[in-house]
Amino acid sequence: MDAELAALVASGASTLVTLMVTDSWERARERVAGFFRRRGAEQAAAELDESSERVQDASPDAAAVVTAEVEEDLRQRLLEVVLDYPDAATELAALLRDFVSDTRGVHLHGEVNPGPSFHGAHIHGGITFSVPPPLPVAAGRLVPHQVPPLTVDFINRTAALERLDAAFGGEGSRVGLGVIGGLSGVGKSTMASRYADRSNDRFPNGQVYVDFAGLDGAAATPVGDVLEALAMCLRAIGVSEEILPPTLAERTALWRSHTARSRILVVLDNVTDPGQVRPLVPRGPGSAVLVASSVRLGELAAVDGAQLISLEPLDTEAGLALLAGRCGEEVVAADRTAALRIVELCGGLPIALQVAAARLLMNRHLTLAALARELDDESSRLAGLALNRGQSVSAVFEPSYRLLDPDAARLYRALGLLPLSAFDAGVAAVALATGADQARRWLETLADASLVEAGADGRYRMHGLVRLHAREHAVREEGSGEEAALLGRVLRHYLALAALADRTIREDRLRIVDLRVLLRDVADPFAVEDGPAPLEWLDAERTNVLSVLRAAVRQGRFTPAWQLAEVFTVLFLHRRYVVAWRESLELGIQAAVAAAAEAASAAELDAAMAAEARLRSLLSRPLMDLDEHERARAELETAVVKAGTTSRLDLRGSVQEFLGRYWDHFDTARAIEAYECSIDLNERAHEWRGVAIARLFLGRAQEAAGDPARALATLERARRELMGCRDQRMAARATAAIGGVHARHGDVAEAMRILQEAVLALGAADAVHYKAQALVQLADIAERATEPTETAGQVRQWLTQALAIHEAVLSPIADTLKDRLERLEPDA
Repeated sequence: MDAELAALVASGASTLVTLMVTDSWERARERVAGFFRRRGAEQAAAELDESSERVQDASPDAAAVVTAEVEEDLRQRLLEVVLDYPDAATELAALLRDFVSDTRGVHLHGEVNPGPSFHGAHIHGGITFSVPPPLPVAAGRLVPHQVPPLTVDFINRTAALERLDAAFGGEGSRVGLGVIGGLSGVGKSTMASRYADRSNDRFPNGQVYVDFAGLDGAAATPVGDVLEALAMCLRAIGVSEEILPPTLAERTALWRSHTARSRILVVLDNVTDPGQVRPLVPRGPGSAVLVASSVRLGELAAVDGAQLISLEPLDTEAGLALLAGRCGEEVVAADRTAALRIVELCGGLPIALQVAAARLLMNRHLTLAALARELDDESSRLAGLALNRGQSVSAVFEPSYRLLDPDAARLYRALGLLPLSAFDAGVAAVALATGADQARRWLETLADASLVEAGADGRYRMHGLVRLHAREHAVREEGSGEEAALLGRVLRHYLALAALADRTIREDRLRIVDLRVLLRDVADPFAVEDGPAPLEWLDAERTNVLSVLRAAVRQGRFTPAWQLAEVFTVLFLHRRYVVAWRESLELGIQAAVAAAAEAASAAELDAAMAAEARLRSLLSRPLMDLDEHERARAELETAVVKAGTTSRLDLRGSVQEFLGRYWDHFDTARAIEAYECSIDLNERAHEWRGVAIARLFLGRAQEAAGDPARALATLERARRELMGCRDQRMAARATAAIGGVHARHGDVAEAMRILQEAVLALGAADAVHYKAQALVQLADIAERATEPTETAGQVRQWLTQALAIHEAVLSPIADTLKDRLERLEPDA
């Protein structure tokens, strides 16, 4: 069924239910009944009366259920009519326009679903109005609901929830800001999830979630973490990766612009600094930001007017309720004294009580009294696991660890040595040098003990305090070389997978690492029918890859470190996480320099020097994106020198191409010189794709230098060469560049012919961004033509197609195209 038709029917059902609780219903009832009589339903009026009585007479407790049932019944009946009668949809749309006197929606309290407002109508049932909601969500657009669901009982936080309701429920243009503070493990994240769960109706444009613990260290600076957090939020509301700006200020402005007419909830977990919050505050009236942090964020209250809500440990009765909810009322009632002692020993911390309850559930022979006696023994507690207020929860983890079977305990210790916050069974298997199935079973044992958390994405997460506990046991119980050996295994694991992903994405890309040697006898998970998409896998694992890369450099594993940095860069060529890209390349350069210094042979030295040159030239790209132009030039100049000391002509050619792309911004003549040098070196190396790409950029530089004839010849040759290399995407870009040269130098007919060819080729290559550029170029040429009537009808068509592409990614160019379409003459 068409999405617009489904949206119309859903809107109609919602509107009718809202009308039923107003005086306007009497005026609308007969027209609605007439609409339903199309299908011969003479009893339509009686059925509508029955439905309206159900809605109006529903008790407050039953209102939500009754309203939903009536709305669904109306939706089904409306759907039957519009499917049976082709003109019924038009009539229904007209009815709704007549019924709704103001297109702005209202938010209804009392568990009644929000719907349109009706001026001059009396609302039955004591329903009140609040902040008007934003424009409705476009049909077919996914509304984000990213806040993690509740997986444990929510105990005794009613007062805190009421404070949040009050903080976020005010009228006017204010955006609510709330901060949930307290000890680690006190339930801040659970509190945020509970509030989000009960507030869906308040935020019709969705709920966005960012966990800064997952970003911590993923970027070189705290600003990088906020940059990535903004990117996550923008992607969540539909903004395309291609239009994300590189700077913090630009992303903040884009976020505010896209949320200006939305009412959205932003939940920020594990925040450590007020500067992480402010750029993520949305612009839309009635929106809210909910922060969970173990760090005091009083500055947000003093400067930004945030409502601070400090969560205290559970009181005795709430702690007992949590135990009873997990273990059963009868278990707690059987030995209330021991249960009270467990609550006391756990300090009322929910995470500690959950682990204690898991122990009781896992071992049916373990009694409350026995558990209380174990927790009473402080001599076995780990002194190092103290919270920032001096309160220890390590006693909760220690007995659970002691009850693990030897294999699960060994995995637990190994996970404590991993530099990762999330991992799958494959990584756990590598860490323990065992099979994936065995590792998965032992992970489930740890999950049963609440020592790791299983996620819906197949990854497991270990709480920071639990990981410290596991690490301390590993340091005490494992051999002195175990951490280094474990890191070596995990490093080889990630290097192989990243290299396989890189090869799958583009096999003939220039590399210094020899994949034939590196991947000999390595199974390729990306080659199987149901295997992961390589780019998506790299994206999901990018934080882990960076963590492993850092650890490898720290431990002096320099050769595999620079190899990992090189193959990892394929992710950033497609998705511009520029801060993380910069850090990964900087780590790779550091490793390559160190590898050269300790090289034991001429071959090792040559490879390390080549790697340094390759990584420095690549580093110029994120540096240029970050406006660090002088540093980019310095890196390229060093890369030229380093590449010149190697035997790799293809590498020297690639470095010259990157140098040319730098000079494109500042000195066209020097850019041309660099591209010509790149072509010569690549030809001597028989690196034909490198030749073709350098020639494409050379042609563009020649036009910029005022030599269109030479530019055309160069671009034509580049296109032929790219086609020969089977690089359809770059060949299509060359075609578009050729059309652009013709257009800018007066050959209108040829320009239009070539650009139309480019549009088709770019579409076939799924290069929609460049396709939209070509479509706009066609429209520009047509509007400037001396005989515009010959192409007038096509202008609107081209601009409309380009608009659809930009609207799909929420590009700001869409508004410009809309204005341009509105200004067109009627015959255009």
